[in-house]
Amino acid sequence: MTSFELVEFAESPRTFHARELPDAPTPQVWWNRLTEPALVLGSTQRAEKVVDDAACVAAGVDVVRRRSGGGAVLLIPDEVVWFDVIVPTAAVARLSDDVHAPMLWLGERLEHVLAPLVVGKATVKGPGMVSTPWSSLICFDGFGPGEVLVDGHKLVGISQRRTRAAARLQCCWYRRYQPEQLIRLLDAAMQPDVADLATVATLDTVDQRSVLSDFARSL
Repeated sequence: MTSFELVEFAESPRTFHARELPDAPTPQVWWNRLTEPALVLGSTQRAEKVVDDAACVAAGVDVVRRRSGGGAVLLIPDEVVWFDVIVPTAAVARLSDDVHAPMLWLGERLEHVLAPLVVGKATVKGPGMVSTPWSSLICFDGFGPGEVLVDGHKLVGISQRRTRAAARLQCCWYRRYQPEQLIRLLDAAMQPDVADLATVATLDTVDQRSVLSDFARSL
């Protein structure tokens, strides 16, 4: 792989998700320092069946749909580290014909950078999905290929969107994870009990720019 460039943004989740790839993308890591909160739905989720609109308005949380799959993710400034990895199509093709190969490749490199920083054993989820009763609703309740776990708990979530030009691998980890905040924004008929949700690993005590710079250099 050609070396990746770390590019910083400071914008809303809606603006960042709508950001189009250039016609001729170069290998980059896009780090977005969130400017406002949003409840981000997966591409197949329907807001009218999932979201309590009044609760989102009252909390000042925008509702955004991403173009990659998976469940809902609550993004709050200073509580989550969010970055996208842009892999041009030619580089994707060298990895494998398997659609999950870029995610597995990415997870291995994330694990290498993050393992010395976490308390516990970092591992990479292999091929295949691990679902729970709530993982189709809440992204961080299940495990997908390439995602980084700490002692069996998800630390880094990864989703993928492909265009003709590139694979856009969307990643985040939580500095603080408060699932009750997300639950309150869901339609009452959809709300799980907090005790029924999977435990999520967090990573707070790091210099984000330094970690992401090291990660970009490792790709």
